Amino acid sequence: MLKAFLFVLRISAAWFLALLVASSIWYELPLLGRLQWPVAIIGTLTMALVVTGAVSHLGRVRLVAGRVDSDALSNRQRRQIEIPLEAGEAFDLVDAAIRELPRIEHVESARDSLQVRAKVGRPNLYGELPLGRWNPLAWFGERRNQILATVTPTADAGSVTLICEPENPAWSDWFLVDNATNYENAEAVARAISRRIAQHRRGEKDAVAQTRTEKELTVAKLNLLHAQVEPHFLYNTLASAQLLTRSDPARADEMLGHLIQYLRRSLPATDEGMSTLGAELERAIAYLEILKIRMGSRLAVQVDIPEALRATPMPPMMLQTLVENAIKHGLEPRTTGGTVWLRARRSDDTVSVTVADDGEGFNAKTSGTGIGLKNVRERLRLMYAGEAALSVVANFPSGVAATLNVPADGPAATREARHA
Repeated sequence: MLKAFLFVLRISAAWFLALLVASSIWYELPLLGRLQWPVAIIGTLTMALVVTGAVSHLGRVRLVAGRVDSDALSNRQRRQIEIPLEAGEAFDLVDAAIRELPRIEHVESARDSLQVRAKVGRPNLYGELPLGRWNPLAWFGERRNQILATVTPTADAGSVTLICEPENPAWSDWFLVDNATNYENAEAVARAISRRIAQHRRGEKDAVAQTRTEKELTVAKLNLLHAQVEPHFLYNTLASAQLLTRSDPARADEMLGHLIQYLRRSLPATDEGMSTLGAELERAIAYLEILKIRMGSRLAVQVDIPEALRATPMPPMMLQTLVENAIKHGLEPRTTGGTVWLRARRSDDTVSVTVADDGEGFNAKTSGTGIGLKNVRERLRLMYAGEAALSVVANFPSGVAATLNVPADGPAATREARHA
């Protein structure tokens, strides 16, 4: 109550002093200065309207803000809003929030300086002022508000300074009230920003959920690959071993040993799903050794993978997919067969693993965009979030070279868990 009383007293005192000065000037006028009743009538009517306007302002501030204090009563409102977005995104969000205000008349948006200026029409909350243009509260000053929003870049965020004020000089606050319209504008912009941040976060959560779903689906497909060996490969291997038991038992025993090694490495992992380059290499070599027994001199294998790189984290079955592609699309169609090269090198924090062949190369059926390679690229995207890639190029003088480029320390999630 004290703050309300002091507010009305301040407005009334300012107008009383202004009327006192005006009456002094009136009394100095020749002839007119003798007439005192116009001054008394005008002064009394003016003070009545001023007190009524101040009390009306108090009531509306209490209605809108739910409290009456110096901040809520002020014609000029300031807000400091922290937005957890990069400064450019924060600016776009603030600009859109201001443009949503009702009665917005003019917006100046400067993205380079991260500032937004706007003019906002002030509504006639209770119709026209009493006495219209003869009301002293309408004698000077524009009945319009303005907004200034400035975004200050901070670390991974944007700090917004929002100022809502009348389109009048500061001295006019001693005589005029805004009926809480600037308080409303400041709160409306703050609410719009909060709503847009919440919408942005919902979008991020939906994207994360979608990515998680895709990743779970990919893992499920991978587990299915782990759980089953290609029937034709298994059947042909066992059939070949059966024939060799009659003619060459030693080679049959060797083939079955490689098959056991291949099957052991193909069982589903019990950890989070990452394998190593060494483990994947053992599976690939076991697969190729089986094929060497079946294909004979038609297949040659050269391996150049340093021991130091064999501990590199590697998604399971990825190297195997590239090796199977090299055999199926590169060498098997050729009556003369060919060579498969397995090579790995490290450059800075990236390990490059290449599977190359000198087979058929690219043609209408094998253009490097098959289902197997598509799945490899999709798994790399989900597991490495852009840190890994697969490139497939023509080998010289013939064949195809497929190269996996992966971080030497594994995916970002694995690195963060390791350092946590």
